[in-house]
Amino acid sequence: MTSELQIDPVRAPDPTDARFHVCVVCTGNICRSPIGEQVLRRAVEEAGLADRVVVSSAGTGNWHVGAGAHDGSVRVLAAAGYPTDHTARQLTRSDLAGIDLVLAADRDHRALVKRMLTEPERDKVRLLRDFDPDADGDEIPDPYYGPHQGFVDVLDMTEAAMPGVIDEIRRRLADRG
Repeated sequence: MTSELQIDPVRAPDPTDARFHVCVVCTGNICRSPIGEQVLRRAVEEAGLADRVVVSSAGTGNWHVGAGAHDGSVRVLAAAGYPTDHTARQLTRSDLAGIDLVLAADRDHRALVKRMLTEPERDKVRLLRDFDPDADGDEIPDPYYGPHQGFVDVLDMTEAAMPGVIDEIRRRLADRG
Protein backbone atom coordinates (compact mmCIF):
# COMPACT_ATOMS: atom_id res chain seq x y z
CA MET A 1 0.00 0.00 0.00
CA THR A 2 1.34 3.44 -0.91
CA SER A 3 0.51 6.79 0.58
CA GLU A 4 -1.96 9.09 -1.12
CA LEU A 5 -1.17 10.25 -4.68
CA GLN A 6 0.34 13.71 -4.75
CA ILE A 7 -0.60 16.32 -7.32
CA ASP A 8 2.78 17.84 -8.24
CA PRO A 9 5.31 15.20 -9.23
CA VAL A 10 8.91 15.94 -8.33
CA ARG A 11 10.95 17.01 -11.31
CA ALA A 12 14.42 15.72 -11.98
CA PRO A 13 17.14 18.05 -10.70
CA ASP A 14 18.15 20.82 -13.07
CA PRO A 15 20.73 19.44 -15.54
CA THR A 16 22.46 22.84 -15.57
CA ASP A 17 23.14 22.56 -11.81
CA ALA A 18 26.93 22.20 -11.54
CA ARG A 19 26.83 20.40 -8.20
CA PHE A 20 27.79 16.73 -7.97
CA HIS A 21 24.55 14.77 -8.40
CA VAL A 22 23.88 11.46 -6.64
CA CYS A 23 20.71 9.51 -7.45
CA VAL A 24 19.48 6.55 -5.38
CA VAL A 25 17.58 4.04 -7.52
CA CYS A 26 15.17 1.20 -6.79
CA THR A 27 12.22 -0.35 -8.63
CA GLY A 28 9.29 2.02 -8.12
CA ASN A 29 10.86 4.88 -6.15
CA ILE A 30 8.56 4.34 -3.18
CA CYS A 31 10.44 2.03 -0.76
CA ARG A 32 14.22 1.76 -0.82
CA SER A 33 15.24 4.81 -2.83
CA PRO A 34 13.19 7.36 -0.86
CA ILE A 35 14.84 6.04 2.29
CA GLY A 36 18.22 6.25 0.57
CA GLU A 37 17.56 9.78 -0.64
CA GLN A 38 16.65 11.12 2.80
CA VAL A 39 19.48 9.32 4.60
CA LEU A 40 22.04 10.48 2.03
CA ARG A 41 20.74 14.05 2.13
CA ARG A 42 21.34 14.16 5.86
CA ALA A 43 24.78 12.55 5.52
CA VAL A 44 25.74 15.10 2.84
CA GLU A 45 24.58 17.96 5.08
CA GLU A 46 26.42 16.56 8.12
CA ALA A 47 29.58 16.19 5.99
CA GLY A 48 29.38 19.87 5.04
CA LEU A 49 28.87 19.06 1.36
CA ALA A 50 25.34 20.37 0.78
CA ASP A 51 26.61 23.30 -1.29
CA ARG A 52 28.49 20.91 -3.62
CA VAL A 53 26.19 17.86 -3.79
CA VAL A 54 22.57 17.38 -4.84
CA VAL A 55 20.72 14.17 -3.95
CA SER A 56 17.69 12.68 -5.68
CA SER A 57 16.01 9.32 -6.16
CA ALA A 58 14.15 7.55 -8.92
CA GLY A 59 12.68 4.22 -9.92
CA THR A 60 13.52 1.99 -12.84
CA GLY A 61 9.80 1.54 -13.56
CA ASN A 62 6.82 3.84 -13.89
CA TRP A 63 4.30 1.99 -11.69
CA HIS A 64 4.22 4.58 -8.91
CA VAL A 65 5.10 7.86 -10.69
CA GLY A 66 3.44 10.69 -8.80
CA ALA A 67 2.79 8.64 -5.65
CA GLY A 68 4.20 9.31 -2.22
CA ALA A 69 6.58 6.95 -0.48
CA HIS A 70 5.28 3.59 0.77
CA ASP A 71 3.71 3.80 4.22
CA GLY A 72 6.47 1.56 5.59
CA SER A 73 9.15 3.92 4.30
CA VAL A 74 7.32 6.92 5.71
CA ARG A 75 7.02 5.24 9.11
CA VAL A 76 10.72 4.33 9.43
CA LEU A 77 11.88 7.69 8.13
CA ALA A 78 9.60 9.58 10.53
CA ALA A 79 10.61 7.38 13.48
CA ALA A 80 14.28 8.10 12.75
CA GLY A 81 13.70 11.85 12.40
CA TYR A 82 14.08 12.11 8.62
CA PRO A 83 11.77 14.11 6.34
CA THR A 84 9.07 12.05 4.63
CA ASP A 85 7.98 14.28 1.74
CA HIS A 86 8.41 12.38 -1.50
CA THR A 87 6.93 12.05 -4.98
CA ALA A 88 7.95 9.03 -7.03
CA ARG A 89 9.47 9.46 -10.47
CA GLN A 90 11.06 7.23 -13.08
CA LEU A 91 14.72 7.48 -14.08
CA THR A 92 15.23 8.45 -17.72
CA ARG A 93 18.20 8.44 -20.06
CA SER A 94 18.16 12.24 -20.09
CA ASP A 95 18.36 12.28 -16.26
CA LEU A 96 21.50 10.16 -16.42
CA ALA A 97 23.38 12.82 -18.37
CA GLY A 98 23.29 15.04 -15.29
CA ILE A 99 23.91 12.36 -12.67
CA ASP A 100 27.45 11.74 -11.44
CA LEU A 101 26.83 8.71 -9.20
CA VAL A 102 23.94 6.24 -9.23
CA LEU A 103 23.44 4.15 -6.11
CA ALA A 104 21.36 1.11 -7.02
CA ALA A 105 19.48 -0.93 -4.43
CA ASP A 106 20.12 -4.27 -6.14
CA ARG A 107 21.95 -5.94 -9.02
CA ASP A 108 18.91 -5.79 -11.34
CA HIS A 109 18.70 -2.02 -10.92
CA ARG A 110 22.43 -1.68 -11.48
CA ALA A 111 22.26 -3.75 -14.68
CA LEU A 112 19.25 -1.87 -16.02
CA VAL A 113 20.83 1.54 -15.42
CA LYS A 114 24.15 0.42 -16.93
CA ARG A 115 22.30 -0.67 -20.08
CA MET A 116 21.00 2.90 -20.38
CA LEU A 117 24.58 4.24 -20.51
CA THR A 118 27.52 3.97 -22.85
CA GLU A 119 30.62 2.08 -21.70
CA PRO A 120 32.68 4.98 -20.37
CA GLU A 121 29.76 6.19 -18.21
CA ARG A 122 28.90 2.85 -16.64
CA ASP A 123 31.39 3.23 -13.81
CA LYS A 124 29.12 5.82 -12.22
CA VAL A 125 26.62 3.07 -11.33
CA ARG A 126 27.29 1.27 -8.06
CA LEU A 127 25.37 -0.79 -5.54
CA LEU A 128 24.59 1.18 -2.40
CA ARG A 129 25.81 -1.64 -0.17
CA ASP A 130 29.18 -1.64 -1.94
CA PHE A 131 30.03 1.17 0.47
CA ASP A 132 29.38 -0.80 3.68
CA PRO A 133 32.53 -2.80 4.48
CA ASP A 134 30.60 -4.89 7.03
CA ALA A 135 27.67 -5.72 4.73
CA ASP A 136 26.55 -9.35 4.71
CA GLY A 137 25.50 -9.05 1.05
CA ASP A 138 25.53 -6.60 -1.82
CA GLU A 139 21.81 -5.92 -2.24
CA ILE A 140 19.18 -4.08 -0.25
CA PRO A 141 16.14 -6.40 -0.30
CA ASP A 142 12.78 -5.06 -1.41
CA PRO A 143 10.54 -4.66 1.65
CA TYR A 144 7.38 -3.93 -0.38
CA TYR A 145 5.50 -7.18 0.32
CA GLY A 146 7.05 -8.09 3.64
CA PRO A 147 6.58 -7.13 7.27
CA HIS A 148 7.48 -3.72 8.65
CA GLN A 149 10.83 -5.08 9.87
CA GLY A 150 11.95 -5.13 6.22
CA PHE A 151 11.71 -1.33 6.11
CA VAL A 152 13.64 -1.07 9.37
CA ASP A 153 16.33 -3.31 7.84
CA VAL A 154 16.47 -1.12 4.71
CA LEU A 155 17.03 1.95 6.86
CA ASP A 156 19.75 0.20 8.87
CA MET A 157 21.55 -1.04 5.73
CA THR A 158 21.33 2.38 4.14
CA GLU A 159 22.68 4.20 7.19
CA ALA A 160 25.53 1.69 7.47
CA ALA A 161 26.65 2.52 3.91
CA MET A 162 26.71 6.30 4.39
CA PRO A 163 30.30 6.76 5.66
CA GLY A 164 31.57 4.90 2.59
CA VAL A 165 29.25 6.81 0.26
CA ILE A 166 30.46 10.13 1.66
CA ASP A 167 34.08 8.99 1.19
CA GLU A 168 33.28 8.09 -2.44
CA ILE A 169 31.61 11.45 -3.04
CA ARG A 170 34.64 13.25 -1.58
CA ARG A 171 36.97 11.17 -3.80
CA ARG A 172 34.95 11.93 -6.93
CA LEU A 173 34.73 15.63 -6.04
CA ALA A 174 38.52 15.72 -5.63
CA ASP A 175 38.92 14.03 -9.04
CA ARG A 176 36.75 16.77 -10.57
CA GLY A 177 39.18 19.39 -9.29
